[in-house]
Amino acid sequence: MRVWRSTLNAFLSAVIASPCAVCGRVLDCPLEGAVCDPCWAAVVTHRAPFALQTIARGQSIGAYEGVLRDILHALKYHGRRSVAPRLSHLMARHGRDVLTDAEVVVPVPLHPWRERGRGFNQSDDLARGLGLPVVRALRRTRVTRPQVELPKEERRANVRDAFAIQTGWYLRALVGATDPPVEQKVVVLVDDVATTGATLDACARVLKAAGAAEVRALTAARVVTAPR
Repeated sequence: MRVWRSTLNAFLSAVIASPCAVCGRVLDCPLEGAVCDPCWAAVVTHRAPFALQTIARGQSIGAYEGVLRDILHALKYHGRRSVAPRLSHLMARHGRDVLTDAEVVVPVPLHPWRERGRGFNQSDDLARGLGLPVVRALRRTRVTRPQVELPKEERRANVRDAFAIQTGWYLRALVGATDPPVEQKVVVLVDDVATTGATLDACARVLKAAGAAEVRALTAARVVTAPR
């Protein structure tokens, strides 16, 4: 199997010459995803914990800059979903403290209108690679502007009352009969980027109101503002 995969990678690299979604170099192993190994190796990681009033523990792979930012753009804006499993692996490795003893992961939802336009929810793709049951327990009640477009003081108002808990048959259809609910569970919220934390805070408040015992957060990146 390994020899076959290596041969097919070499064939596709020579014939199709797929470019890396970050640096543009021809991928040596296109079957392994849309980003080359040198770019993955160039991701700057560091412990980037964050704390909010509603979040017991929060962690990211690193700062939202450089190659990590480019990889997230390839996923989110260019539909290169093949990078999600490797991002999830990095999130799990750097977020061990967040995932330890957690029972379920809950992806931050997109509004259905926006998800239809994009074709997927990047937070859901990331959540599915973390090794815990995925419970799609939240829904967006209205379309909000992207947080990155807003100044810090407007972000909390932008997501206020923008989330609600899924209920009834729709929740059962989303999570499946075997997935555990969030009530009395240690829940990990999953998102691609944390900016001020306003979105995570809004989601955590809804989950805690629904009975979650503890809410944590794990994101691929975090916007880090240099001290003045």
